[in-house]
Amino acid sequence: MSLPLPRPGRTIVYLIRHGATANNRAHPPRLQGRGVDLALSPAGRWQADQTAQLLADIPLAAVYASPLKRSRETAEVIAAPHHLEVGIEPDLAEVDVGQWEGRSWVEIEQTEPEAYLRFTTEPDRYGYVGGENLSQVRDRALPALTRLAEKHRGEAIAVVGHNVVNRTFLASVLGIPLRRARSLSQENAGVNILRYEQDWKLITLNSVFHLLHEPAEIR
Repeated sequence: MSLPLPRPGRTIVYLIRHGATANNRAHPPRLQGRGVDLALSPAGRWQADQTAQLLADIPLAAVYASPLKRSRETAEVIAAPHHLEVGIEPDLAEVDVGQWEGRSWVEIEQTEPEAYLRFTTEPDRYGYVGGENLSQVRDRALPALTRLAEKHRGEAIAVVGHNVVNRTFLASVLGIPLRRARSLSQENAGVNILRYEQDWKLITLNSVFHLLHEPAEIR
């Protein structure tokens, strides 16, 4: 797979969602914002390894993560072949899901139908009950990623983010209303490739070709 390289004045950003945790692989999946700080599951560690192999030959200048374990652990695996320390960017922490932490969407829809409807209809205004809305997430994630891209002009970097953080950022890059951000798939360890010069340009969305042969024993 041929991956884009930076050039003077241009930053290439590999924006990755963290590997899977037990909550991601639950049936149904359970929400995890910043209140439940789970480590990677065996599947998540495998995903991180596969992503590290994908990016091993890219001359990464830096690898960044949010403060949460699942992001840091994924980033550390990616950084290891490049002999890099992981930089921590607090503004890339996952959305605060408030009172919905650890719950499934099925349960929330059944027990709080009005709040669920408000959130699914206008998540940019009506957020997770007791937590953030998508506008608040975008307003911290977009400047944070832009700062990192500005800092590394002429270089390539990897950034390990989260599902909601990545979606709101990508919606802004694509000019998609935030109420539709949840339609942008972000699989665990999926890779988005972006170019930054005067502004952002998305090259690849949610590439998962490196994850197609997950061993059955860790599923």
